[in-house]
Formats: sequence, C-alpha cells, structure tokens
Amino acid sequence: MEFSAQQIADLLNGQIVGDASAAVTGLSKIEDGKPGTLSFLANPKYEEHIYSTGSSIVIVNSDFTPQQQLPESCTLIKVPEAYSAFAKLLEMYDQAVTKKPKIEELAYISPNAKVGKDCYIGAFAYISDGAVIGDNVQVYPNSYIGDNVTVGDGTTIYSGVHVYRECIIGKHCTLHSGAIIGADGFGFAPNSDNNYEKVPQIGNTILEDHVSVGANTTVDRATLGSTVIKKGVKLDNLVQIGHNVIVGENTVMAAQVGIAGSTKLGKNIMIGGQVGIVGHIEIADEVKIGAQSGVGKTIRKEGEIVLGSPAYEAEDYKKAYMGFRRLPFILNKLRELENELNQLKEKNKSNG
Repeated sequence: MEFSAQQIADLLNGQIVGDASAAVTGLSKIEDGKPGTLSFLANPKYEEHIYSTGSSIVIVNSDFTPQQQLPESCTLIKVPEAYSAFAKLLEMYDQAVTKKPKIEELAYISPNAKVGKDCYIGAFAYISDGAVIGDNVQVYPNSYIGDNVTVGDGTTIYSGVHVYRECIIGKHCTLHSGAIIGADGFGFAPNSDNNYEKVPQIGNTILEDHVSVGANTTVDRATLGSTVIKKGVKLDNLVQIGHNVIVGENTVMAAQVGIAGSTKLGKNIMIGGQVGIVGHIEIADEVKIGAQSGVGKTIRKEGEIVLGSPAYEAEDYKKAYMGFRRLPFILNKLRELENELNQLKEKNKSNG
C-alpha cells in the first residue's frame, strides 16, 4: 500500500516540512533508508544518518532543527514524540496484516466451549471443554487452550502456545510462540525416604489486560490461589515466573529473568536481562534492577536502582566495582609496601 506524507501527517497530527505529496510503500531504519520508505529519528545518536538517508519521509520530534543540509528527497513529519508516533504506525501496519476472522477446518473446538465473534482459530489449534474465547481473538495453529480457560477480547495467541486449565487471559494480550501459561509451580516436598513428593498445584495463572508474553516464556500456576501478572506488564522472551508471584502494573522484564515463588513485585519496575530474584520477598514500585543482578532480599525504597549479585544500591556498586577493577594494582602496591616494611625491619635489627 502507498501512503503520502499528507496522509501520514493527518494520522499522527504532525507538521510536514517538505513535499506533502512524497509517497512511501515500506518502512526502514534511518541508517538504511531507501527511496519510497518511511523512517524515524528519536535518538540523537542517530542524527548523523538523517543527513545522508535515502528515506523519502522521516518522522522527527517537534523540536528537531537540522544542523546540516538535508537530502532534497527527504520530507520531515514533526510530531511531539517521534518514537511513539512510529510505534503507532507499526501497530496499524501489524493490524493490517493479521489473520482475517476464520475457523480453519482442522481446528478442534469443544462443543462445550464458547467462541466469540470475528475470531481466527488456526489449523490444529485445540479449544478445550468450558473454554471461553472473546471477540476478535486470534489463536494460531498448534496452540492449546485448556479446560475452562478464559481469553479476553482482542487477544492474540501465536503458534505453539499452551494455556493450562482454569487460567485467565485478559483483553488485548499477546502470547508469543512457545509461551506456557499455567504449568505447575515447582512444588516438591522431601519424604522420609529422602525422595521428593509432588505438591499438587491447584491454583491458576491470571494475566490481566494488555499483557505481552515473549517467546518461550513460562508463567507457573499457583499452588493455591493465583499467580497474577497485572495490567500492562511486558515479559521478554525466556522469562520464568514462579508460582504465586504477583507482578505489578506496567512492570517490564528483559530476557532470561527468573523470579522464584511467592515474590511480590510492585508497579512500573524495570528489570534487565538475566536477573535472578529469590522467593518470598517484595520489591517496591519504580525500582530498576540492572542486568545480571541477583536480588536476595526485599527492596522497600521506591525508585531505588540496584546492581550486582547480591544486588545493592547502584552508586555504591559502581564505586565498589572501580575498586575491584583496581584490585591487581592495589595488591601489587600492598606487596611493595610489605617488602619496604620488611626491609625497614631488617635494617632496624641490624642497627640494633
């Protein structure tokens, strides 16, 4: 499809600087821009590329002022936030290419399940007894929706997702391929024979509205009650959420984060990749946890930034790390001082 700068500006309430009739048929990164494509500039680190880009249209922030001559073929659309505006266009494009409503021939839907209006159910998808699928839901091929599962309106479930029995998926959620929602929590108890007996996991998992779950991410069901992922949470690929965990609204986690059971996370937390968090602790709102940190105790201070393993306050960590990097020098200096001290001792002995 082809769109003009004027059409795009109208969609974004943007201001055109250049040719309003400039047209695009695709998208590109600004550094790889080609004629007929649309790019955006939000990060000042990439500003140098706008002076050589081949893109026909570039979305920029309203306060952007060129420091050099722009290519003659480049038309700007100024908006308050270029990144958000570009994301809006990407969302519109994604909606345009999604599957059209249809139940494919090889899909299985239990007679006791309910499927709403305008849904897409792909081949070999399995909708179990008592499941309730809302309107405009998309369930891609080879996905499994267990007994009595509820899926809210507008949710997309990609191929190979498994949602276990009794779980609840909210509205406008996205579950990427390989995600497992509601598998058993890691509950085993040692017995008198020094073997481990399984503790039945009879709770469920609840994803509230607008939750995104990355590929091969797992959210375990509760032993009792519910594991809860609250509204607006974004989980990257390969994240593990243990049983009875509660994740607060709009918290985000990068890949390979692992959270042990019964931990409670506040809202608007940001967690870097490969972070490990022990069970049965609480983390306050707005906390930021740096990549590869290990959190072993409750964090009560809202907005605190922590790094390291065990994790502690970021500025203290940076100072300690500077000392750690200088440790070889410090050890060499210590040896020199020890040698000097020994020489002085020997000298005093000989003088005595």
